Amino acid sequence: MGHWLQRNIVEPGKLPLLLALTAFVLTFLITRVITRLIRAGKGPFGNISSSGGVHIHHVVPGVVLTVTGGFGAVASGRHGFGAGAFAVVFGIGTGLVLDEFALILHLDDVYWTEAGRKSVEAVVLTAALVGLLLVGFSPFGVNDMSDAELQDRGGVISTVVVNFLFSLAVLAKGKAKMAVFSVFVPFVGLVGLIRVARPGSPWARRFYRRRPRARARAVLRAFHHDRRWAGPRRVVGDWLGGKTDAELAQSGERK
Repeated sequence: MGHWLQRNIVEPGKLPLLLALTAFVLTFLITRVITRLIRAGKGPFGNISSSGGVHIHHVVPGVVLTVTGGFGAVASGRHGFGAGAFAVVFGIGTGLVLDEFALILHLDDVYWTEAGRKSVEAVVLTAALVGLLLVGFSPFGVNDMSDAELQDRGGVISTVVVNFLFSLAVLAKGKAKMAVFSVFVPFVGLVGLIRVARPGSPWARRFYRRRPRARARAVLRAFHHDRRWAGPRRVVGDWLGGKTDAELAQSGERK
């Protein structure tokens, strides 16, 4: 089966990446289902605690699996059963870790709060970027270069540097997600560079300080953008990660 996939579905050497991505997505989805069942008091599942009463978050076994899978994958190369097995272990560990990304970021148990939605965003962003790698995108637009252009080291370096600076500029404008995607799709960075910066971003503080109209445009655009996407973002967050404690309390549902 693995050889058939390698020959007919994915490019040579990318089967471990496909297995890791599949394990990563499935682990996140299964983990969210289990945690929502625990929260609702349904099913045979329960929280894990040590003998001292300390709640053990699933990020702990996730770190162990990520380290094991990562070092195992490096040692086994990109081919063979070992590479695929360690890729699956790595994907499972990464899914468990990023499911509690917000906990690591805030150093607090914010799993069922609005801040906990950052975990869902981190998982979606990671899956999208790995998907881009899987279908053949290379960082900083190198995949768009011809074989002749790739032979010119100066041209390759110039392309990487220019696209890297584009990504930094977009990040300075307060558009973190666009900056990340522009690493793989430089056109995204060009769009982000042309559009007005987010208010409060380093770019806005530096270049809009003496431009009241630009500041007003930035505030107005950010307001309309956030209002337009707040609803869809919340629907997706509720569907993937479950409702927050505040939403459940407001709707009168059981936690």
